[in-house]
Amino acid sequence: MSPTATPAPGAPAARRKAAEATAPPSAPAARDPFFDNAKYLALVLVALGHAWQPLTYTSRVMTALYMTVYAFHMPAFILVSGYFSRGFDLSPAKVRRLISGVVVPYLVFEVAYTYFQHWAEKGEPPEPLTLLNPWYLNWFLAALFVWRLTTPVWQALRWSLPLSLVLATLAMTCPSIGDDFDLMRVFQFLPFFVAGLNLERHHFELVRRRWVRIAAVPVLAGAVALAYGLAPHLDEAWLFRNYSVQALHQPLWTAPVATAALTGCAAVLIVCFLAWVPRRRTWFTALGGGTLYGFLLHGFLIKLSRWWDWYEAAAWIKEPVGWAVVTLLAVAMITVLCSPPVRRVFRPVVEPRADWLFRR
Repeated sequence: MSPTATPAPGAPAARRKAAEATAPPSAPAARDPFFDNAKYLALVLVALGHAWQPLTYTSRVMTALYMTVYAFHMPAFILVSGYFSRGFDLSPAKVRRLISGVVVPYLVFEVAYTYFQHWAEKGEPPEPLTLLNPWYLNWFLAALFVWRLTTPVWQALRWSLPLSLVLATLAMTCPSIGDDFDLMRVFQFLPFFVAGLNLERHHFELVRRRWVRIAAVPVLAGAVALAYGLAPHLDEAWLFRNYSVQALHQPLWTAPVATAALTGCAAVLIVCFLAWVPRRRTWFTALGGGTLYGFLLHGFLIKLSRWWDWYEAAAWIKEPVGWAVVTLLAVAMITVLCSPPVRRVFRPVVEPRADWLFRR
């Protein structure tokens, strides 16, 4: 048998491993433009939600758009993250990647966000530096660490998705969970990560059907109209997924109702969103590989806009022309922050080489 030949089915495990070890490496799989497009567009929605929030105080229209986007933008982002976590196991290589790609950036940005607040928010008491209570956008890295670390558990369970919904509901009834690692969000967003783990590529093709794409347009329009009607009555804190029903001054029975309603609405809107994500390469496809950069870095600009009263600079900002300008600036901001030049500059802190941390 030649060193690169495939061993017979009955060959000992040692011979099979030896053949695999000496076989020439296969070409890396090409990136699927659909998922890069989906990640970029989902991040654009995240940025729009953050940029629109100050405009909701004076406009019911912007409140409706804001609430619609908040109903599904992070669930969509998390579902795709779950899909790409399907191959995670507790092998040394995967654990090293988890530490260098999630834990180290979490620590770096927890310090960076805290001291950025000390410098930029004048007249306010400085936030204490704590590694247990994620600051602002860092909650996603804390949650991703927990979700990915528990991936083998969810993949081993028969009814992982129903169980994740039960845990999300129970978390909503437990104000004692506290702020450590933002566990309330970890549990309440968990079903979307678990759903991603259970999806296959052909599931995403289902939403490409013509009737789904056509139906997505009136459904999205209806969602905005419904949000417009609910805007004066619905506490938008429900959409943040980091409060218990007690904190929202609601009875316990609202927890399963809210979990079902929020999850169902998010699922429908995710389908509508994915139905219109391009399958081909576009001008923004390459930016999909840098979404973590855009996600973590845009938080600095969003916070500056609040602390330095950018929205109070002119009255027209809170009028329709201002809404359009804010929207365009938010899209431009995310596009630049995901671009290759920015990624090259910030790669040491977002995707650090941490080989020195690990044993050979």
